[in-house]
Amino acid sequence: MPEWWTYSAEDFLLFSPRAYWRLIERHNEALWPAQLLTLLLGIAILWFLLRPRPWSHRLIAGGLAVLWGWVAWSFLWERYATINWAAVYMAPLFALQAVLLASVGGRLRWSFDRTGRGSGGLALFLYALVLHPLTAPLLGRSIRGAEVFGITPDPTAIATVGLVLMAAGRWSWLLLVIPLLWCLVGWLTLYGMGAAESWVLLAAAGTGAVLAVLPTTRRPGPK
Repeated sequence: MPEWWTYSAEDFLLFSPRAYWRLIERHNEALWPAQLLTLLLGIAILWFLLRPRPWSHRLIAGGLAVLWGWVAWSFLWERYATINWAAVYMAPLFALQAVLLASVGGRLRWSFDRTGRGSGGLALFLYALVLHPLTAPLLGRSIRGAEVFGITPDPTAIATVGLVLMAAGRWSWLLLVIPLLWCLVGWLTLYGMGAAESWVLLAAAGTGAVLAVLPTTRRPGPK
């Protein structure tokens, strides 16, 4: 019997890389053109971060809550669980994040400020929204396998980390726990598959954790 230290990350995978990427492609094909709607929502969120309104804080939190609930059901529960039994236990965590965003998120002030924390958060959000979907074709896979914000977990988690870093309020840290945890889970999964983009998730988790300890310069709570 092999000793525990002889195992590598790929030994714990329940599926092949080919099965995983094909799953992403089938998911995108089934939901098209929902990707355009989530992209438009991301652009709207960006606009309200830069030009906040009295009601935009609740809109951002509510929009994110809907996306986390949607990914929990449509991807994790309905699709990912067919190749990975652990997804059944991940889906409730995504649903919990949706509840937290709906209940706690509306009490926060979501807007961009020119601090290290705000700039880092904006960079993470823009990466997830614009650049992450391009990793598939850049790494030689079909564009049909692009991972899109609000459609698949990885860019949704990275974007949420960035957005929460730009949110001011007493309980904002609570909204970081599950996205950061998923970034680590995603990193382990992709690392086990030998995917180059695995390090993006680890970098997002590390950046989010470091920037989260920096203070905000705004008064908490929506204006």
